[in-house]
Amino acid sequence: MKMVIEKFKESVVSILPIVIIVFVISLTPLFDLPNNELIVFLVSAVLLIIGMTLFNIGAQISMTPMGDYTGTGLIKTKKLSLILIVALFMGILVTIAEPDLIVLSEQVKDVVNGPTFIVNVGVGVGVFLVISLLKVIFNEKLSMLLLLFYLLLFAFTALIYEMDKDSLVPLAYDSGGVTTGPITVPFIMAFGVGIAATIGGKNSSENSFGFVALCSIGPILVVMMSFLFSKGEVVYTLPDYTMNSIMASGIFNIASHEAWNIIKALGLIFIFFIVLNYFIMKLPIKKLMQIIVGIVITFVGLVTFLTTASIGFLPIGFSLGSQLVKAKESIAILICFIIGTTVVLAEPAIHVLTSQVEEVTGGNVSKKSMLISLSIGVGIAIALSMLRIRNDFSILFYLIPGYFISLALTLFVPPLYTAIAFDSGGVASGPMTSTFILPFMIGACAEFAGENQVMYLAFGVVALVAMIPLISIQVLGFRSIMAKIVRDRISMKRILRADDNQIIYFD
Repeated sequence: MKMVIEKFKESVVSILPIVIIVFVISLTPLFDLPNNELIVFLVSAVLLIIGMTLFNIGAQISMTPMGDYTGTGLIKTKKLSLILIVALFMGILVTIAEPDLIVLSEQVKDVVNGPTFIVNVGVGVGVFLVISLLKVIFNEKLSMLLLLFYLLLFAFTALIYEMDKDSLVPLAYDSGGVTTGPITVPFIMAFGVGIAATIGGKNSSENSFGFVALCSIGPILVVMMSFLFSKGEVVYTLPDYTMNSIMASGIFNIASHEAWNIIKALGLIFIFFIVLNYFIMKLPIKKLMQIIVGIVITFVGLVTFLTTASIGFLPIGFSLGSQLVKAKESIAILICFIIGTTVVLAEPAIHVLTSQVEEVTGGNVSKKSMLISLSIGVGIAIALSMLRIRNDFSILFYLIPGYFISLALTLFVPPLYTAIAFDSGGVASGPMTSTFILPFMIGACAEFAGENQVMYLAFGVVALVAMIPLISIQVLGFRSIMAKIVRDRISMKRILRADDNQIIYFD
């Protein structure tokens, strides 16, 4: 019961700021939101809190233990080929189950083939989960791998620009951001903790993180490669985001659609886990029943969360974006910053990550400090996205210097902070970003620059949300280093200034 109350409080604190902000700005002359839409939004917010509470409880008693048991059990087999094959398939399966990836694929189904897009992203995660494992096994530095793969990423980006397919670049980078969400993060994080605890040695804390960071790169590379070989022009059709259109589909139809997607995904993961358990882990029935109960709770929570987010948050986001863009640029950017600082708190996987970070670091990296850093970082990302729409320039003007700064910081901060920062980037861009922020930017772009510019200017916001925390969390680490240096110097000066007459000598 204590866990239920704790998770419920977390969910209320996460969702309530968004609700307050939407209602406050709806009272200003800038916005005109119908009362019926605000009522639907309020009811959706209540159900969203319930859904997030159930998900967080379910993830804690199912997805997290499954990842931990899988990682620990595989390492104990001491069969490298088996470990890598299982990691590949588990990476693909948990990604196919990712709800925010499904949300994104449905919003771009006129541009790319949805199932193919999802499979490509899944393959990217599977391959890079294998690379993450090899990093721990051979004790390689995360910063060097990040540098290598991001350089490769920019090389592919240059090729896409050379082939005049630059409008697809934002979508490719967004695919890396939506990959790591409420299903992927608990499993991959726990998988990494299980692996690191078994073979991580003295660097086990550091090796516990970085899995999500690397798994965010794989999808971008694979999706970019698929774009390089694609033919034909990119034709984007603006979906009907109005609440009347969404409600016309029927709440039951929306819920059943979400439920079927999650059943397929969670079912594949569970079946694969049962097979592994039979041949490798051999867990007792009591633990398996606990996992089954957790999966059922996770399922109910995710269906509730995604259904209500689609009905109440997606149309409101689109409407706010299309109306906000008519305001002065400075006001629009300020409101975007405020919205961004609160939306990240509503991401379900954020609380999974921050709790595991606080636990693994023994409280040295507190949950509160991480949430503050992530909130400010995401607020800046949303504000920069609005600035890009208003001034019409490439996403690369943000991504190249942003990744350069984040990679440069890896040379000056402790490896643990680097791993946490790059993991945080993937986690910050979850379902709320896909169902509220992305429609928000699409609405703004369609109103200000036109429907034909949406792919180029509106998409990419997920990538920015994923990138900014890489800098903000590492700055937090850099500040801690500088503070320690200052404290050490002050202590040394006090020792040197000490009066020798005050020293007591013992014969």
